[in-house]
Amino acid sequence: MTTPFFPGYDRHAVRHPAAAGSRRVTQDRGPVVVVGGGVAGIAAATGLAERGARVVLVEPEVELGGRVRAWPLGDGRTMSRGFHAFFRQYYNLRSLLRRADPGLERLVPIRDYPLVSADGPEDSFTGIPRTPPLNLAAFVAKSPSFTLRDLTRVDAGAAMELLDVSFPGTFSAYDGESAAHFLDRLRFPPLARHLALEVFARSFFADPDDFAAGELVAMFHAYFLGSSEGLLFDVPDDDYETALWGPLRRHLEGLGVDVRTQTSVTGLDLSAEGPAVVALSSGEELRAAAVVLAADPTTSRGLLLAAGVTDPAWLERVAAQRLAPPFAVWRLWLDRPAAAGRPPFLGTSGFGPVDNVSLLEQFEDGARDWSREHGGSVVELHAYALPHDDGRVDEPALQARMRSELARLHPELADARAVHEEWLVRRDCPLAAPTPWRERLTVETPDPRLVLAGDGVRCDYPVALMERAATTGFLAANRLLADVGVQGHDLWSVPMRARNRVSPPLHRLLLKVS
Repeated sequence: MTTPFFPGYDRHAVRHPAAAGSRRVTQDRGPVVVVGGGVAGIAAATGLAERGARVVLVEPEVELGGRVRAWPLGDGRTMSRGFHAFFRQYYNLRSLLRRADPGLERLVPIRDYPLVSADGPEDSFTGIPRTPPLNLAAFVAKSPSFTLRDLTRVDAGAAMELLDVSFPGTFSAYDGESAAHFLDRLRFPPLARHLALEVFARSFFADPDDFAAGELVAMFHAYFLGSSEGLLFDVPDDDYETALWGPLRRHLEGLGVDVRTQTSVTGLDLSAEGPAVVALSSGEELRAAAVVLAADPTTSRGLLLAAGVTDPAWLERVAAQRLAPPFAVWRLWLDRPAAAGRPPFLGTSGFGPVDNVSLLEQFEDGARDWSREHGGSVVELHAYALPHDDGRVDEPALQARMRSELARLHPELADARAVHEEWLVRRDCPLAAPTPWRERLTVETPDPRLVLAGDGVRCDYPVALMERAATTGFLAANRLLADVGVQGHDLWSVPMRARNRVSPPLHRLLLKVS
């Protein structure tokens, strides 16, 4: 008897089969140009090349990885745009990584990621069962952020909405409602509100007042009530380039993909029939059978508005796309170590602009080597959804506040000297605003030669962040393959509906009681 395949621990994971077709592309109609070498672009290029399509992947940076890339600093140290958690629910991203690392040996588990509040309580995910709803019940029972009095104040009817989801309809059900408004309506206690729910909004680099409630509910489903993969996650055992994207680039090149880094796409012309014309910063023009646009939001918006697409309503949707607020990443190579027993990753609430602190020597080989040689810690501070004046941030004041908050969190580092430091502020992430779900851009566009991919592209599955990027990348490849009668790639997600749905009579009773 054949054992059914599942991509992880959860036997309720849902397979989304690709359309049937032949196994390989048999007729060369010209290259598919993939614009952007981030997670979405790599996934799209992989999906196409594995079916025999001719692919040109264009990326402006030296390295692949997009917003998850890492780059060398010239003395053995590396820098990136910050810590990323590789949750076990990220089935399609992990499938992509398996192309170069079949056993996912480059991913190592984080034993815990405490969430600490400046008001005192600290929540932990260690020892929480995997299976819903036991995982949520155990977390609530263990958490000092929840009290019985707090829980009696929660709006039972609103809470039941978390137990009665069905995607993609749930995304649209919250059109116009922000995460902050939903949490107000839920009447969650302030500490639990941040540590258990608002953390999802912050992971999107968004303020809860301008973040879609539907996304918040989807993440609650994906991590708590819809999946048995657990609440812990993995991280690469070294910098992203060494552990992930360098090996995947070699895999792509082995498939015949023409990977062109340090090259930008400066124009896209779809105005005439026949091949799409893709202009490169080198002065070359590529005539493409199709284009996968998986660039950053600003680049994508500019290319789309000038591409010659003649659908006014769709162009209005393109123009309406917004960016999330700026965020900051500060990596410090300090002259002394953090105290023994400090967690590798710490989420925070009430510590000014600091949202989390990472100790990289606890999981990255390169940082560990530096720490052993110099006797210090490699510390990374994140600050999300920064206050700004049209994108401008008071960086000196922000740095001073972040350093003082680090001293509160790790007093042993209060007087530590930074031997090296790298600081960056960026504003280039898509905003998942509470606008109507159906108005978001999708993989498909009015022109069959063009598809979109990325974490800002609408996907009907309950996925987000890196997993949405990987999923839409494969979906973009599948769309183009289906157009030429070639089978695409099956995808996976956590369940599309609640595992423990609330019956209508019980739902009505709870609403009446509340």
